[in-house]
Amino acid sequence: MKRILLFIILTYFNPVWAQQKTNLTVEKIMRDPKWMGVSPENIRWGEFDGHIYFRWNPENLDYSPLYSITVRDQEPKRQEEDVTRSFTQQTQYNRSGNRAVYVKGGDIFIYDLKTRSEKQLTATIEEESKPQFNVREDVVFFKRENNLYSLSLINGESKQLTNFVKGSKKKGDAPKLSDQNQWLKENQLTLFDVLNDRKQKKHRADSLEELQRIKLLRELPIAENEIVRTIAASPNLQYIAYIKYSPAKDNRSTIVPNYVTESGYTEDIQTRNKVGEEQGATAAYLYKVKEDTVVRITTANLEGIKDIPAFYNDYPEKKDSLIKLDKDRAVNIAGIYWNPVGNKALITVYAQDHKDRWLTLLDLSTGALQMIDRQHDDAWIAGPGIGGSWGGENVGWIDDHQIYFQSEQTGYSHLYSMSVDSRVKKQLTKGRFEVQDLVLSKDKKTFYLTANKEHPGITHFYSMPVSGGTLQQITSMKGGNEVSLSPDEKWLAIRYSSSNRPWELYLQENRPGAKAKQITESRSAEFKAYPWRSPEVISFTNRHQDSVYARLYRPETPKKNSPAVIFVHGAGYLQNVHYWWSSYFREYMFHNLLTDLGYTVLDIDYTASAGYGRNHRTGIYRHMGGKDLSDQVDGAKLLVEKYQVNPKNIGIYGGSYGGFITLMALFTQPEVFTAGGALRSVTDWAHYNHGYTSNILNEPINDPKAYQQSSPINFAEGLRGHLLMCHGMVDVNVHFQDIVRLSQRLIELGKNNWELAVYPVEDHGFVEPSSWTDEYKRILKLFEEKLINE
Repeated sequence: MKRILLFIILTYFNPVWAQQKTNLTVEKIMRDPKWMGVSPENIRWGEFDGHIYFRWNPENLDYSPLYSITVRDQEPKRQEEDVTRSFTQQTQYNRSGNRAVYVKGGDIFIYDLKTRSEKQLTATIEEESKPQFNVREDVVFFKRENNLYSLSLINGESKQLTNFVKGSKKKGDAPKLSDQNQWLKENQLTLFDVLNDRKQKKHRADSLEELQRIKLLRELPIAENEIVRTIAASPNLQYIAYIKYSPAKDNRSTIVPNYVTESGYTEDIQTRNKVGEEQGATAAYLYKVKEDTVVRITTANLEGIKDIPAFYNDYPEKKDSLIKLDKDRAVNIAGIYWNPVGNKALITVYAQDHKDRWLTLLDLSTGALQMIDRQHDDAWIAGPGIGGSWGGENVGWIDDHQIYFQSEQTGYSHLYSMSVDSRVKKQLTKGRFEVQDLVLSKDKKTFYLTANKEHPGITHFYSMPVSGGTLQQITSMKGGNEVSLSPDEKWLAIRYSSSNRPWELYLQENRPGAKAKQITESRSAEFKAYPWRSPEVISFTNRHQDSVYARLYRPETPKKNSPAVIFVHGAGYLQNVHYWWSSYFREYMFHNLLTDLGYTVLDIDYTASAGYGRNHRTGIYRHMGGKDLSDQVDGAKLLVEKYQVNPKNIGIYGGSYGGFITLMALFTQPEVFTAGGALRSVTDWAHYNHGYTSNILNEPINDPKAYQQSSPINFAEGLRGHLLMCHGMVDVNVHFQDIVRLSQRLIELGKNNWELAVYPVEDHGFVEPSSWTDEYKRILKLFEEKLINE
């Protein structure tokens, strides 16, 4: 009794000691994630059998077995792996929706929904893909290797539609002879009749073979280094459009040495090149089947094709030189979309400098592209459903005359339709939210959308008529709803999570107000034993008068010295302030541990994060470490003014882009941040990849000012606080060279308050629990030892 009373007294009079008592440790939370329980993933509907298949691991095995349920039998049942052989891919329905063609096991099949019968159409060693019906629905055409083929559903006749041939060298071509050897050859033919006769016979045979070959199928030559990236036949099989891609020549790739190998030798990994290297080029062509002619698809008529990007205003001499050249900008021809009857083709085109996306119609007589919509951004084109370097495009035909697409014209990615005849464009969704995913119903009457309309950090599934109107919300659970629509469009398979509960599978009827039923429970007993926090989602106004959202973790009783830690998520267009389970689940658990220990933790969706529209996305254009960093500084100010944090005890950490921001914070804002952990950090943007970096900073040779003000290595002299750097030595994304170069810079500057931890077997995303544990023990040690000012 005395011991119990003593414990109560100590707890009451020493609240700091009491609230620091936690059953979380770095070693515990950084174990193999299976300790938490394994969420269902890879959820897909069986196209014709009514099953929902998914990978799940409730038994904590070394792999995730296959499970399934049906609408009637909702108890998950484990399936044999050979069931995957029956999975269909690339399913395409006919107009009435009663027949479907698809790929299974690399062959083409057709299914009749009325008779529930399946028929195999091809049985070859080669892989077939992308099957489609023609307009009359009596022929299926598909891709095999690099060419298109057709198959009659009436008599089974198969035809090859294209004949791409590598190289331009023709049969019988020989090296050019010297004058002396040519004379010898002619002299031989004069002397010996038999040689002359044989030559004439061979010439006649070759000519006949050539005539027969051309009559059967025109060769479509491709150079040795070219790739046929896209082939799209019109549904009436009168036209075939294709895109060829030529990789850039002589680009230098970087090498990442791998020191810990099975062979015992250091082995080199060939990886990407660096931003600013020459880019590959696309060229598109139209093959007219009846005329047996090929025309080049041209982009010269596109509005703004000669425009000079606005950033060149900072470089008058370069701008004047470009004006004199008067050249078309380099473009990538991306997507080819034929209308249902095959007499119109919609083609998407993107500027290689990332400033424009054009929607165009193909002139079938000349091959010229006629612009029907242009989306321009002085920064870069991106956003959900828009395409460009960071994601796919939601583009297609509603009927023979109407298209749909997404655009950031109003500042948020919304859905539009357009009549290609009248060119009248209609905005179908409106508001300060983003359409993040899109499905057009089989009958072409309804759009199904995933959008963050309720809140930037909540996604719901909606329906809307194709003509526009009110969005009808179908899901109701607050958090993240990843929806897979059943083939008959009557049911939803939902992968749902909240901020403190990982993803689970739910099943719901496809109608507003229907209740979702939970199918799986994946959390382990050990994971459920801890009361994981639902962080507060707050917003504050930054110095630029923009709203910024953040996750806040507040301790019941702060440490005596009132420390705080700011976490900076990575980039690549990412969002971490939301009501669903974070992809940064290890960091989420670490933040719970920090909060138990008396820290206040802030996790900010800084400028350039996903989910908030164009202006937020492009706010870092030409200056990484600008608004994205000042948001962290404004967040630190908020912690001091509103949440009683000690301004001398604010730490910061993050990985990848978060590591970059941490470096910029320690180097340029030493009065704000006392200590920082920079993990797998970009230290010099001129050494990162092209696809990501050139969007934001253009190219180093063309816009050196952007790289100068954005690269931490240029500001290393400003380091005053305590810096921990951690990096995997076989990182093929942010190369280990980055952190080595910065280390040498710190050595030359005579800085003493930094350390580097290296991980010999780790890539960009760590895999080994021992590496995660070591890294986060160091981060915790850094904060515990350095954020101690009173």
